[in-house]
Amino acid sequence: MVPLLADHFGNPSSAHWAGLPAAQAVARARAQLAALLGCSPGEVVFTSGGTEADNAALKGVVEAAGRERPHLITSAVEHPAVLEPCRYLEGRGADVTYLPVDGTGLVDPDDVARALRPATVLVSVMHANNEVGTIEPVAEIARVTREAGVLLHSDAAQSVGKVPTAVDDLGVDLLTVAAHKLCGPKGVGALYVREGTRLEPFMHGAGHEGGRRAGTENVLLDAGLGAAAELARDLSWTVEARRLRDLLWAELQDLYGEAVGLNGHPALRLPNTLNVSFLGRDGREILAAMPEVAASTGSACHSGGAEPSPVLAAMGVPRDAGAGAVRFSLGRQTTQRDIERLLALLRAVAPPAA
Repeated sequence: MVPLLADHFGNPSSAHWAGLPAAQAVARARAQLAALLGCSPGEVVFTSGGTEADNAALKGVVEAAGRERPHLITSAVEHPAVLEPCRYLEGRGADVTYLPVDGTGLVDPDDVARALRPATVLVSVMHANNEVGTIEPVAEIARVTREAGVLLHSDAAQSVGKVPTAVDDLGVDLLTVAAHKLCGPKGVGALYVREGTRLEPFMHGAGHEGGRRAGTENVLLDAGLGAAAELARDLSWTVEARRLRDLLWAELQDLYGEAVGLNGHPALRLPNTLNVSFLGRDGREILAAMPEVAASTGSACHSGGAEPSPVLAAMGVPRDAGAGAVRFSLGRQTTQRDIERLLALLRAVAPPAA
């Protein structure tokens, strides 16, 4: 990104000497992200982040369908960037089915099949949950939607760069990417749009991004996302992250016994995510007593509230257990020393019962 701050400052839509290097930077970034997703560069639309990509997918498909009363299917554990557009569309005449999940956070593909109607235009089920890390059976859901001739969108903001997300393997028609979830800059993302998918543009203007998202390209941030995507093709770091995550969980069980519980699927889960409930304790108080630890009591986008996590509630986690929930996320740089330091802090601020 650094050269783009000083030298290649032209508008990528310009054909002159200043714009050409910027255009090349955007094209390179698009190809880098396409290589990660296993799609063609022309199927990548850069956005301002995952939220815009989700909005563009849901609203764009509904508007392009042109139905008087379109029907959408989603899950009860989606990120607000999906749930709020669904509620918006409901206010404009759409019908939305919110599918339940089991106690581990999984959507049943059979529930998707049963929810389909002749008016269904889109199914949107996230690839991996942002709070508990549960990986949804998107490929199985895709077989259901493909047979019914219904488009499938998946918010993969949490999973891209942590587990394989090749769009053909998942079978999706649209897929959301957020750069900061794969070590890229904040404020940029992308929407994969399978060739031939009808999508009304979310932003109207001069026809950038192949006519799918108007506005001068954010060359600096697009380049950052592209570089992050290239690095994210190497998932070898997740082996150590999984080992450290499992070590942390084993140590917590030794420390607290039955007074700590796992939230999310025990196996079908992102390799770096551990969401646990400290039973009989307040997760916010635990984290407040450990200011050096970067963790949350829910998803970071809405972790300031005192209400229990809607995701945990949808999974059937009791209210008192939900109040004690903390999400620990490991990264590429996390070490065993970090885990040991965290455990020492927990022993001090939340000592186990005698």
